[in-house]
Amino acid sequence: MPRLRGILGRADALWPGLLVCGLAALAAQFLSDHYGAPAMLMALLLGLSLHFLVEDGDRCAAGIGLAARTVLRIGVALLGARISFELFTELGLPVVGLVIGALAATMGFGWLAARMLGRGWRLAILTAGAVSICGASAAMAIAAVLPKNELSERNLSFTVFGVTLLSTVAMVLYPVIATLLGLSDLQSGVFLGGTIHDVAQVVGAGFSVSDAVGETATTLKLIRVSMLAPFVLILTLALRGAGAQDQSGAKRPPILPGFVIAFLILALINSLGWIPAPAQALLWALSKWAMLTAIAAVGMKTDLRRILSVPPQSVVLIFLETLFIAGVVLAGVMVLL
Repeated sequence: MPRLRGILGRADALWPGLLVCGLAALAAQFLSDHYGAPAMLMALLLGLSLHFLVEDGDRCAAGIGLAARTVLRIGVALLGARISFELFTELGLPVVGLVIGALAATMGFGWLAARMLGRGWRLAILTAGAVSICGASAAMAIAAVLPKNELSERNLSFTVFGVTLLSTVAMVLYPVIATLLGLSDLQSGVFLGGTIHDVAQVVGAGFSVSDAVGETATTLKLIRVSMLAPFVLILTLALRGAGAQDQSGAKRPPILPGFVIAFLILALINSLGWIPAPAQALLWALSKWAMLTAIAAVGMKTDLRRILSVPPQSVVLIFLETLFIAGVVLAGVMVLL
């Protein structure tokens, strides 16, 4: 009985915050469906406007914290249900090599550019990882394993805002660039899928050109998403090897975080064809809603005044990383395809 009372007490402490995060996610999706605004961006902005809910020990604070941590990890893990090893064979080794090479090159460029601009290594990893892998989803997964400091939440909110905004701009501009350059359907699909940050914007850009371009772009984007789990694993091992310390005093994440294991297991099961299409669609929808809920929670935990205090060099950094990966992929498309 005492254990049951403990569970009920915990649920009573968590449900207000989880409810308000879920409602923010619903509102963000409504705005996206009716006005074409990016759902992730809307969730973040709505969350920022509700920051007062975590101040002064508000009753919602515990649930918001859970949404920003646990719900986030659930959303990232469920992304694995969309990944299949067949994706790598559909487009061939040169294209897969281009994706991996662009990721590695962007990470290197981000680290170098951050040093030149006087930005920290945490921001370099966070922004370059988000730009080169899968936008806001990657930013939140990477932030989950980066050692925390006093700027961690501000940098995460800034990165999500930046990559979502740049991804929306790219959704409009990149198809025009592909057309002006006379790229073939395959080249256009690889260019769009290999450069635009978020999945939704890749789909929008690709299918705005043609069905063939949209299918290729979406496939390539999912290959980039599949890089998330290996990248987080390598990053975790590298941080441990370097002895990076968490300034918040929190316990370090395990060598192989649980959400990464779940991501890989779901990807393996899907590759074996054991996840039927209806279940795959359900898991993808759950992942999307978990990510929207989590990003709303991240916004609620972030003081808007701190976002506005982000140095101009940080804005320049994420913009340069976006231009860099676009240039690398476009060059690779022109040479290899």
